[in-house]
Amino acid sequence: MDLGQWLRLSWDRAGAWVCVVAGAIALVLGWIGVSNKLYTAEQIPYVISAGFGGLFLLGLGGILWLSADLRDEWTQLDKLEELLALQAEEDAAAQAAPTVVTPNSLVGSAQ
Repeated sequence: MDLGQWLRLSWDRAGAWVCVVAGAIALVLGWIGVSNKLYTAEQIPYVISAGFGGLFLLGLGGILWLSADLRDEWTQLDKLEELLALQAEEDAAAQAAPTVVTPNSLVGSAQ
C-alpha cells in the first residue's frame, strides 16, 4: 500500500499525527519564547498563543485518533453482521428445502 492510498484510507489517523506533532512543536516554541523573557507581561502572549494552541492541537490529535479507532471497530462489527446475516439466510434456505424421502431412508428409520 503506497502512502497516497494510506492517507486516503486513514485520513483521521494521519491528521492525528499532524496535530500531535504541531502541538508539540507549538509547546516547545512557546517554552523557548517564555524562557527568554524576564517579565510576566512579556510571557503572557507566548502562553496564550503557543501554550493554548499547542494544548488544543494535542487534544484534537487525541480525538482524531480515537475517531479512527472507533471507525475500525465499527467496520469490524459491520463485517460480523454481514457474516451473521449470510449464515441466517443459509440456515433459512436449508430449513425451507423440501425433504426427499427415499425407500432406503424409510427402511433405515424403521429399524
